[in-house]
Amino acid sequence: MTKIVIGVEGMSCGHCEIAVQDAVRKLPGIRKVKASRRKKSAVVEFDETAVAESGIRAAIAATGYDAV
Repeated sequence: MTKIVIGVEGMSCGHCEIAVQDAVRKLPGIRKVKASRRKKSAVVEFDETAVAESGIRAAIAATGYDAV
């Protein structure tokens, strides 16, 4: 398992956090995800053999937020 912190710009409410979390959770190999609008980030624990970090960033971007 790998744990990373991805910066996420544009979240402004609890719904934004949930949208990011839901998008990431749909990916294979995701064990945990916690988005925080106050910290402007998402902490993701995942199986690197099932999903790449670039795939996680793409899922966040697809929700309309910037994964930096």
